[in-house]
Amino acid sequence: MLVKEWNELPEFMQVEEVKPYYDILKKKKLQLILKRLFDIVCSFILIVILSPILFILSIWIKLDSKGPVFYRQERITQYGKIFRIFKFRTMVTNADKIGTLVTTQNDSRITKVGSKIRKCRLDELPQVFNIFLGDMSFVGTRPEVQKYVDAYTNEMLATLLLPAGVTSLASIKYRDEDEIIEQKTNEGKTVDQAYIEDVLPEKMKYNLEYLDKFNIGRDLSLCVKTVI
Repeated sequence: MLVKEWNELPEFMQVEEVKPYYDILKKKKLQLILKRLFDIVCSFILIVILSPILFILSIWIKLDSKGPVFYRQERITQYGKIFRIFKFRTMVTNADKIGTLVTTQNDSRITKVGSKIRKCRLDELPQVFNIFLGDMSFVGTRPEVQKYVDAYTNEMLATLLLPAGVTSLASIKYRDEDEIIEQKTNEGKTVDQAYIEDVLPEKMKYNLEYLDKFNIGRDLSLCVKTVI
């Protein structure tokens, strides 16, 4: 979890806009160690506690539609590393090949069980495995696909200094982002344009603020807010 030395960062991240956030995080060694310890301990406990629920949801998904239980899409995490995220499949098989990478409101690709699971964010539960493995953290910028990371400004690249997260203030504030995207597409934009031009910049304001004010207490507070 500790931040690398500046000259060890990927070259594309060694830009002046990232440096202020890097300097802030570099001074918070103890906080970062506590963050990783929290992730390891709590994700392990949750894997044990949630195993019956994960098993039941897996059967429900399998009975509802053809295809795998998990959706393993490639996402981007710390330092631009590619990893495969664990999520319960809530859409038809090969949904990303027959539509956009962003889910829209009333998306026809969503299965019956998927619509119910998504309402309660239960499709995110398997990400406790990603947290335990170190690809993600409980709190941090949501992991994007490469296509959207390529649209980041230099300042947005600072969010890659830490592992991607399951939740964040941006995720809480924009939990209904599909409504915004639908509004913008009705105005003539494509789904990708609406996400990159209207949703992503606003979410990133919260993500960058998180880096600026990072501490383990704030992480715990965001976890509580997410549950509430």
